[in-house]
Amino acid sequence: MTIREQTEQLEKKFLSPRAALVANTRGRERSEESCSIRTDYQRDRDRIIHCKSFRRLKHKTQVFLAPEGDHYRTRLTHTMEVAQISRTIARALRLNEDLTEAIALGHDLGHTPFGHIGESALSEFLPGAEQFHHNVQSLRVVEVLEYQGRGLNLTWEVRDGILNHTGDTKPSTLEGQIVRTADRIAYINHDIDDALRAGLIKPEDLPEEPVMVLGQFPGQRIDALAHNMVENSLDSDTIRLSEEISALMNELRQYLFDEVYIGSIAKTEEDKAVYVLKSLGEYYMEHPEKMPPEYQPGEGESLPTRVCDYVAGMTDRYALAKFNEFFLPRSWMV
Repeated sequence: MTIREQTEQLEKKFLSPRAALVANTRGRERSEESCSIRTDYQRDRDRIIHCKSFRRLKHKTQVFLAPEGDHYRTRLTHTMEVAQISRTIARALRLNEDLTEAIALGHDLGHTPFGHIGESALSEFLPGAEQFHHNVQSLRVVEVLEYQGRGLNLTWEVRDGILNHTGDTKPSTLEGQIVRTADRIAYINHDIDDALRAGLIKPEDLPEEPVMVLGQFPGQRIDALAHNMVENSLDSDTIRLSEEISALMNELRQYLFDEVYIGSIAKTEEDKAVYVLKSLGEYYMEHPEKMPPEYQPGEGESLPTRVCDYVAGMTDRYALAKFNEFFLPRSWMV
């Protein structure tokens, strides 16, 4: 019996009957020979960590554009926090930690430069009423764009969790549902922490009841929310918070929308970021030959889709560098 097979037997013995056992995976789009050491979900996790899109997350904005300081979150640190919260909850519920971690690490691979504003900027290049959504793009990254256009060939359960970590459809596995809620827990609390560090809000400005019940500090609130998720999801067919705690978390989220995401002075630079992305999109629509060969439209592929693929994959600083190259004058030595 191989090490992988031993691991699969241990999952059957020790995990919850509600866990997504790797032995029962719906598999990959392209069949592969099994690894003798790692399970399929472990291989998916490793493929995500080693892909180029994952490495680029370290230079993609979470909320604050080009923050001056070492401690503000990036899309990568956000991803790591989501993975940590998700694994803690999965372990407590005896669900599949490897599947949970793979989904968490891959959920934001398709995010644009400059945070969520990049989604609206790129939507303008898509036909009709089609909108650019980072979760859909994350799935496209792992299915099509990575590994020289062949994709990572991940298991169905990981791809389902990545696609449905946000939006109207819940993930099919409890592991995916954990990531969906852990994502919100992570960004609400670290965005509050970053906003406090930036001086945009003060501790006394936070809504009173959520702070009293969940805690004054991010770690306290994350711990309280994780405990509540575990307590309300034991022996359940869904992952959930209690109604009271969910309402308190949403109160904090609404506060962030009102005071940080929409109403803060830090967001005044967003119009400039949108202008950068729209300008790049328009430039590549007119000059597609300027995109790398792997982004040239192939059979059955539209130019707007390929332009969005390329621009969405850029880091913040690479997008600014290309904007400078195409639109700002350069001095020449005579």
